[in-house]
Amino acid sequence: MSILIDEHTRLLIQGITGNQARFDVRYCLEYGTHIVAGVTPGRGGEEVEGVPVFNTVAAAMAATGANASAIYVPAHSVKDAVLEAVDAGIKMLLCLGENLPRHDASVAVSAARAAGAHMVGFNSNGLISPGKCKMGGIGGDSARVLYAPGRIGVCSRSGGMSAEICRTLGRSGLGASTCVSMGGDPIVGMRMLEVLRLFEADAETDACVIFGEPGGSHESEVAEAIASGELRKPVVALVAGAFQENYPPGISFGHIAAIIRGGNDSATAKRALLAQAGALVASSLEEIPGLLKAALADR
Repeated sequence: MSILIDEHTRLLIQGITGNQARFDVRYCLEYGTHIVAGVTPGRGGEEVEGVPVFNTVAAAMAATGANASAIYVPAHSVKDAVLEAVDAGIKMLLCLGENLPRHDASVAVSAARAAGAHMVGFNSNGLISPGKCKMGGIGGDSARVLYAPGRIGVCSRSGGMSAEICRTLGRSGLGASTCVSMGGDPIVGMRMLEVLRLFEADAETDACVIFGEPGGSHESEVAEAIASGELRKPVVALVAGAFQENYPPGISFGHIAAIIRGGNDSATAKRALLAQAGALVASSLEEIPGLLKAALADR
C-alpha cells in the first residue's frame, strides 16, 4: 500500500502551460504517473506533452475522471486554484507555490479541510509512492534511482532532504512506502503529525522517518503523539539546523518557516523532546538505516 497517491491516481495539472509545469509533467509521465488533464483558463483545446488542456477543473474532471491535482500557479493565484479544485470535488491536492500571503494560505487550507481533501504544501516539491506514482518535481529525472520502494514512510520539511533520506534508505536495503515533502511555508495543508497518522494506519508501512528543522510545532506535535501512544510504529527523526542557535532569534534560514521564536523552536530542543518521547534521534543520515533496522528487529 501507500498513502495519498498510488497507481490508480488520475492527476490533473493546474497551470500546465507554465514552464515549470511542462518540465515536471515530462518526468512524471516518464515515471508512469497517469496525468490525464491540464487546466489553464483560456487555453482549453491545447495539449502539453500529449495531455489535453481544459479551461476549468470541473470540465477536466468530467472529461477524464481526474481525482488529484498538482497546482502550478503563481503564489497570488494559489488560493483561487485551491478553491476551484475543492469546489469541483478534488480530494488530493499538491501546492508547489511558496511564501503565500498568510490570509490566502489560511483560506485555502480551511477550504480543503472543510471539503475533506488532503492538501500537501505549500512550498513542497511533491510526493512519491515509489514504483506507483509521483506528483510534482520530486526526484526529477532520477526518481527511480533516488526512491526505492519499501516499507518506510518518510515525511520531510525539506524537498532536498526527502531525496537524501530515501537514497540512503534504498542503498541500505530499505525503501519508502511513500515519501511526502510536506512543504516549508509557515502554513501548510497537512501537518507532519497528520502524515504520520496515515502511515500509522497503513498496513504496509512498518516505520517512519521524519526530517525536521527549527521553527514551528510540527516536531513537538509528533513527540506528544509518540509519548501518548497514538503513534506506535518506530519513528526515526533527523532534525537539522542547530547552527541557527548561534544567530539572533527571528531570522529565517532556508525555508521561511525555519525561525526560532521561542525555547522549543530550536533544533536542539526538538531533538530532546523527540528523544524523551521515545523517537530514535539520528545525528546524521548514515545513522538512519541502522536505527530503523534495530527498531524493526526489536518489534
